[in-house]
Amino acid sequence: MNVVPTIAFRKGAVELIDQTLLPSEYKILRIEKVDALREAITSLRIRGAPALGIAGAYGILLAVEEKWRKFESYYFDEDEALVDDFPAIVTVDAVRNQLRLVSDALRATRPTAVNLGWALDRMTNVCGRSWDSPPDMLRALHKEARTIHAEDLEMCRAIGRAGAALLKDGDSVLTHCNTGGLATSGYGTALGVVFAAVASGKNIHVYADETRPLLQGARLNAWECVARGIPVSVLCDGASAALMNEMKIACVIVGADRIAANGDTANKIGTLNLAVAAKRFSVPFYVAAPSSTIDPSIPDGTAIPIEHRSADEVKSLRGVAIAPREAGAYNPAFDVTPCDLIAGFITEKGIVRPPFGA
Repeated sequence: MNVVPTIAFRKGAVELIDQTLLPSEYKILRIEKVDALREAITSLRIRGAPALGIAGAYGILLAVEEKWRKFESYYFDEDEALVDDFPAIVTVDAVRNQLRLVSDALRATRPTAVNLGWALDRMTNVCGRSWDSPPDMLRALHKEARTIHAEDLEMCRAIGRAGAALLKDGDSVLTHCNTGGLATSGYGTALGVVFAAVASGKNIHVYADETRPLLQGARLNAWECVARGIPVSVLCDGASAALMNEMKIACVIVGADRIAANGDTANKIGTLNLAVAAKRFSVPFYVAAPSSTIDPSIPDGTAIPIEHRSADEVKSLRGVAIAPREAGAYNPAFDVTPCDLIAGFITEKGIVRPPFGA
């Protein structure tokens, strides 16, 4: 399996793997309405910063499909935008205004991951150009969405190639959350580094933090490793420091949802714990992410918005209560790792080492 078919736009609908069902069930969802896509993003049926960016771009195409699908001469397909006979009663301004509303709605679903807003900005910038007719605008939107998808796949492959040089044959790597094809266009960031190293002939063992409360490491990272035949061991989040203390770990590699200008990095909750432990046990701690995850408008991590999610995610597991109903819960979806705990960023442009933002 070279690329996971994380998300696609086919025959007027967004198709994606329902990640909430893995690893027990593999199911492709076909989404034809923007509200259904919003629900899929909010409920983490699709997740991972790069994948959310692609979902946002395709959500703009979906919005056009949903509103004007009744005109049979118009559709977005996998390879083309067929819009030669778009109804004359629909103006450029009408399409532009509709898509801006949809962009705002999608942007509000996950505030921490910068790629979602980044991709939506690219799509709305296309809308903002001067257009003679809706068909011209729609062809350009279709091209931009496909470009965003293709760019991410190439960036992830480049990240993998750059990071693979850090790993030696026989190394063990500790990961957190899911950072493979499911979180991206289909290849991966942090886990993509492992994939590239294995493809080059190296034997790598992955230790996957389970990543409470939703177990994206145990359910998803481990699933991707098994699918590729890569040795993987799942461990409780609380066991990571003991693992670093008891055996040689070559490095920790995590992904990122937003990187501030100075290098402070927001990632799945529990990442900060790993970075602190890695510093204590002199284990290099790397962040693997495309340059689209860097937000130069935010000077440091204190300004990164942190999404807080339902208490039920902490107090229950797949519908089974694991805490008293009367108990409260603290459930930030992300934490921020200070840049001084990060040994380097693995990007599509190579490995960037401190000082960051210099």
